[in-house]
Amino acid sequence: MKAFASILCLLVAVNFATANQDLHTTGYPTPPRWEKLGERKVNFAVDRDEILVTAAEGRFTALKILVKKGGINLRKMVVHFGDGTEQEVETRDEIRAGGESRVINLEGARRVIRKVVFVYDTKNFADQKAEVELWGRH
Repeated sequence: MKAFASILCLLVAVNFATANQDLHTTGYPTPPRWEKLGERKVNFAVDRDEILVTAAEGRFTALKILVKKGGINLRKMVVHFGDGTEQEVETRDEIRAGGESRVINLEGARRVIRKVVFVYDTKNFADQKAEVELWGRH
Protein backbone atom coordinates (compact mmCIF):
# COMPACT_ATOMS: atom_id res chain seq x y z
CA MET A 1 0.00 0.00 0.00
CA LYS A 2 2.87 2.33 0.86
CA ALA A 3 4.46 1.67 -2.53
CA PHE A 4 1.17 2.43 -4.31
CA ALA A 5 0.81 5.76 -2.47
CA SER A 6 4.41 6.69 -3.32
CA ILE A 7 3.90 5.92 -7.00
CA LEU A 8 0.63 7.87 -7.03
CA CYS A 9 2.33 10.91 -5.47
CA LEU A 10 5.16 10.68 -8.00
CA LEU A 11 2.71 10.52 -10.91
CA VAL A 12 0.76 13.54 -9.60
CA ALA A 13 4.01 15.53 -9.17
CA VAL A 14 5.20 14.69 -12.71
CA ASN A 15 1.77 15.54 -14.15
CA PHE A 16 1.72 18.88 -12.26
CA ALA A 17 5.22 19.80 -13.45
CA THR A 18 4.34 18.97 -17.06
CA ALA A 19 1.10 20.98 -16.85
CA ASN A 20 2.97 24.01 -15.47
CA GLN A 21 5.53 23.77 -18.25
CA ASP A 22 2.72 23.68 -20.83
CA LEU A 23 1.25 26.88 -19.38
CA HIS A 24 4.36 28.77 -20.43
CA THR A 25 5.15 27.06 -23.71
CA THR A 26 2.02 25.60 -25.31
CA GLY A 27 -1.61 24.91 -24.76
CA TYR A 28 -2.80 28.26 -23.42
CA PRO A 29 -2.98 31.56 -25.29
CA THR A 30 -1.02 34.54 -24.06
CA PRO A 31 -3.04 37.27 -22.33
CA PRO A 32 -4.62 39.82 -24.68
CA ARG A 33 -2.37 42.71 -25.63
CA TRP A 34 -3.22 46.30 -26.56
CA GLU A 35 -1.75 47.95 -29.66
CA LYS A 36 -1.84 51.61 -30.63
CA LEU A 37 -3.66 51.90 -33.97
CA GLY A 38 -3.39 55.64 -34.60
CA GLU A 39 -3.93 59.14 -33.28
CA ARG A 40 -5.53 62.47 -34.24
CA LYS A 41 -5.57 66.06 -33.02
CA VAL A 42 -9.06 67.35 -32.24
CA ASN A 43 -10.25 70.75 -33.48
CA PHE A 44 -12.01 73.12 -31.10
CA ALA A 45 -15.45 72.60 -32.72
CA VAL A 46 -17.41 69.44 -33.54
CA ASP A 47 -15.02 67.25 -35.47
CA ARG A 48 -15.17 64.04 -37.47
CA ASP A 49 -11.95 62.09 -37.90
CA GLU A 50 -10.96 58.72 -39.28
CA ILE A 51 -8.13 56.43 -38.31
CA LEU A 52 -7.24 53.89 -40.98
CA VAL A 53 -6.16 50.45 -39.78
CA THR A 54 -4.52 47.83 -42.00
CA ALA A 55 -5.07 44.09 -41.97
CA ALA A 56 -1.35 43.73 -41.24
CA GLU A 57 -2.06 44.99 -37.72
CA GLY A 58 -4.17 41.91 -37.07
CA ARG A 59 -7.57 41.06 -35.67
CA PHE A 60 -9.14 42.77 -32.68
CA THR A 61 -11.77 42.07 -30.02
CA ALA A 62 -12.05 45.50 -28.37
CA LEU A 63 -11.11 49.17 -28.67
CA LYS A 64 -10.47 52.05 -26.29
CA ILE A 65 -9.64 55.74 -26.64
CA LEU A 66 -6.91 57.59 -24.72
CA VAL A 67 -7.03 61.40 -24.56
CA LYS A 68 -4.06 63.73 -23.99
CA LYS A 69 -3.62 67.51 -23.56
CA GLY A 70 -7.35 68.38 -23.37
CA GLY A 71 -10.70 66.77 -22.68
CA ILE A 72 -13.25 65.77 -25.31
CA ASN A 73 -16.91 64.84 -25.67
CA LEU A 74 -16.80 61.57 -27.63
CA ARG A 75 -20.25 61.41 -29.24
CA LYS A 76 -19.99 58.23 -31.30
CA MET A 77 -17.70 55.86 -33.15
CA VAL A 78 -18.29 53.77 -36.24
CA VAL A 79 -16.00 50.76 -36.69
CA HIS A 80 -15.64 49.57 -40.31
CA PHE A 81 -14.48 45.96 -40.60
CA GLY A 82 -12.51 44.27 -43.36
CA ASP A 83 -15.54 42.17 -44.35
CA GLY A 84 -17.56 45.32 -45.17
CA THR A 85 -19.72 45.34 -42.03
CA GLU A 86 -19.93 48.19 -39.51
CA GLN A 87 -20.55 48.58 -35.79
CA GLU A 88 -21.89 51.93 -34.59
CA VAL A 89 -21.15 52.76 -30.96
CA GLU A 90 -23.04 55.60 -29.28
CA THR A 91 -20.64 56.68 -26.56
CA ARG A 92 -21.61 60.14 -25.29
CA ASP A 93 -18.51 59.99 -23.06
CA GLU A 94 -16.75 62.95 -21.52
CA ILE A 95 -13.08 62.04 -21.37
CA ARG A 96 -10.72 64.35 -19.51
CA ALA A 97 -7.11 65.00 -20.49
CA GLY A 98 -5.07 61.99 -19.41
CA GLY A 99 -8.19 59.80 -19.29
CA GLU A 100 -9.52 56.97 -21.39
CA SER A 101 -12.84 55.60 -22.58
CA ARG A 102 -14.40 52.41 -21.36
CA VAL A 103 -13.35 49.24 -23.18
CA ILE A 104 -15.58 48.92 -26.26
CA ASN A 105 -16.09 45.25 -27.08
CA LEU A 106 -16.47 44.48 -30.77
CA GLU A 107 -19.35 42.31 -31.94
CA GLY A 108 -18.56 38.82 -33.18
CA ALA A 109 -15.20 37.08 -33.20
CA ARG A 110 -11.81 38.75 -33.59
CA ARG A 111 -11.95 40.78 -36.81
CA VAL A 112 -9.81 42.95 -39.03
CA ILE A 113 -10.63 46.65 -38.70
CA ARG A 114 -10.44 48.79 -41.85
CA LYS A 115 -11.08 52.15 -40.19
CA VAL A 116 -12.68 53.84 -37.19
CA VAL A 117 -14.66 57.08 -37.58
CA PHE A 118 -15.03 59.38 -34.54
CA VAL A 119 -17.44 62.23 -33.91
CA TYR A 120 -16.36 64.44 -31.01
CA ASP A 121 -15.83 67.98 -29.81
CA THR A 122 -13.25 69.45 -27.52
CA LYS A 123 -13.77 70.41 -23.91
CA ASN A 124 -10.46 72.21 -23.90
CA PHE A 125 -10.50 75.91 -23.05
CA ALA A 126 -6.72 76.27 -23.36
CA ASP A 127 -4.69 76.90 -26.49
CA GLN A 128 -3.81 73.22 -26.94
CA LYS A 129 -5.86 70.82 -29.00
CA ALA A 130 -6.71 67.46 -27.50
CA GLU A 131 -4.92 64.42 -28.91
CA VAL A 132 -6.91 61.20 -29.27
CA GLU A 133 -5.27 57.78 -29.50
CA LEU A 134 -7.06 54.63 -30.69
CA TRP A 135 -5.95 51.36 -29.08
CA GLY A 136 -7.04 47.84 -30.12
CA ARG A 137 -7.01 44.65 -28.07
CA HIS A 138 -5.93 41.48 -29.86
